[in-house]
Amino acid sequence: MNGLDAKKLLIGSLKIRQQKYFKLFILLVLFTFNFRLDPPIYSGETLLGPQHSLNKQSFVSKALKVSGDAVVTIETERKILSSREELFPPGILNDPYFERFFGQRGLLIPKSRIEKGQGSGVIFSKEGLILTNAHVIEQTDQLIVGLSDGRRVLGKIVGEDYLTDLAVIQLKEKGPWPMAALGDSDNLKVGDWAIAVGNPFGLENTVTLGIISNLSRDVAQLGISDKRIDLIQTDAAINPGNSGGPLLNAVGEVIGINTLVRSGPGAGLGFAIPINRARKIANDLITTGRAKHPMIGVTLSSNITQKSDFLSQRESGAIIKYLTPNGPAEKGGLKVNDLIISINNEKISTPADVVQKINHNNLKSNLKIKIIRGNKEYTKIVKPIDIYDL
Repeated sequence: MNGLDAKKLLIGSLKIRQQKYFKLFILLVLFTFNFRLDPPIYSGETLLGPQHSLNKQSFVSKALKVSGDAVVTIETERKILSSREELFPPGILNDPYFERFFGQRGLLIPKSRIEKGQGSGVIFSKEGLILTNAHVIEQTDQLIVGLSDGRRVLGKIVGEDYLTDLAVIQLKEKGPWPMAALGDSDNLKVGDWAIAVGNPFGLENTVTLGIISNLSRDVAQLGISDKRIDLIQTDAAINPGNSGGPLLNAVGEVIGINTLVRSGPGAGLGFAIPINRARKIANDLITTGRAKHPMIGVTLSSNITQKSDFLSQRESGAIIKYLTPNGPAEKGGLKVNDLIISINNEKISTPADVVQKINHNNLKSNLKIKIIRGNKEYTKIVKPIDIYDL
């Protein structure tokens, strides 16, 4: 092989090596490109969007951070006396002399048992004060409050009001305590978000979501005649054990105290006491041990309007059906069949409007009540009194 042939062979070998390395370079570039563009696939999950979207919290989670820690479980114990049981073994009472000696009433003793119950509540004060329902702690002998951090603390009843089904409990130990933020129930609108928090069926820290379905729902419409409250209606699930827990708005403020749920036909409707009313009742219970309820002593019904020449049949309002003898309404000049159309220059459409206006009135302030009697309008001045003073 001469020098020329050796040179050609060397050049050919170099070209083959260049092609080989070029192909390897291209494969390496393609592999790296695909590795960077293709999203990683994890076992059992599929990436649906940017990674940061997986960590985005809902407004419910954020709301719970504001007031969720202040929701508590209330465990109650009460002694129930039931039917009596015999003091002596069966058969011995067949002896008439034995019965005559001891007497029939001395042969039986009371039979007792311990009844346990559970409800919810919410801490609304840094002093460890809790709002709940009166029916949750009714006739209880011992209260144990379970906090969200696992602590169990004895509680005592500060006061309870059965007309509004509200009660205040004081934690017996020293804090600090988690505290819920209280909102303004007067600013609620139908359709606003509603978050119910509580411990239904003993299941702690249960959260349900819904909307405000109705405002100022008259409790009498639910067949309850012994209460004086207008309720917030919601479709957020409120179940047994939720009673006394808070109803939150979208930013975590307490807007109501859950109190009852409708069962049977139309089930799925929950009701809560507006927090503004609850705040006022709680303040009365804390300062005086008793809630104040302004009243004027009337029983009302709705007016069925129809076309007529009489003013009373062209106006909406509330008809007086009964007057409490010597009550404020009677003393103020109101009569049966008077139609109330405004109070303090605010229009009245239903009996619930009358109750609401009276409840919001200070006991020291008079009410200017405009009525229609016959075919004429009159204005009467009535001063409410506390229902317990009537």
